[in-house]
Amino acid sequence: MAACPLCGKPSAAAYRPFCSKRCADIDLAHWLRGDYVIPGTSQDEVAPDPDERD
Repeated sequence: MAACPLCGKPSAAAYRPFCSKRCADIDLAHWLRGDYVIPGTSQDEVAPDPDERD
C-alpha cells in the first residue's frame, strides 16, 4: 500500500492516493490556489505570432 503524498500515512482506498478526506481537501485547495504549476514561459512573455489575426 502506498503512502499519502501529503502526510506519509498509509493511503485509504476511499481517498486514494490520500489517507483521508482532510488530506484530499488540502491537496484540492493547493490546486485551486494555484500552488501547483507546470514550469514554462508565461503567456505574457510569449511574442505574438505575426500571422495570427484577431
